[in-house]
Amino acid sequence: MIVSIYAAILALVYLQLSLYVVKERRRNQRSLGAGDSVALQRAIRAHGNFIEYVPLALLLLFFNEYQGLASHYCHLLGGTLVLARLIHASNISQLDESMKVRVVSMVLTFSVIMISSVSLLLDATLGIYL
Repeated sequence: MIVSIYAAILALVYLQLSLYVVKERRRNQRSLGAGDSVALQRAIRAHGNFIEYVPLALLLLFFNEYQGLASHYCHLLGGTLVLARLIHASNISQLDESMKVRVVSMVLTFSVIMISSVSLLLDATLGIYL
């Protein structure tokens, strides 16, 4: 049930990123590709990067919750994922992107995936659960 909250929030972020791509496509009159528009290319990558990482992270979070991970850990991981993806999407969409901010957001995203994976492996192999 906890992961459902984060999935719903992230779905709304995904829709916003999708609408941003549509807006930039209309502005640039491009149905495919980005042409020479840096803003459209950034919108496409913000959207693409989101969909490349969020489904796997949510799936791992769901398995952790299903297998009994303490609710405070589920909230911590879910909240971190939402924060990381909001920061990343906002930053990558900007023409004057900060690479430091982008790196921090990716480290947070990778940390959620890694911690969720290790937690599942510890439970499955050693019966150790956080």
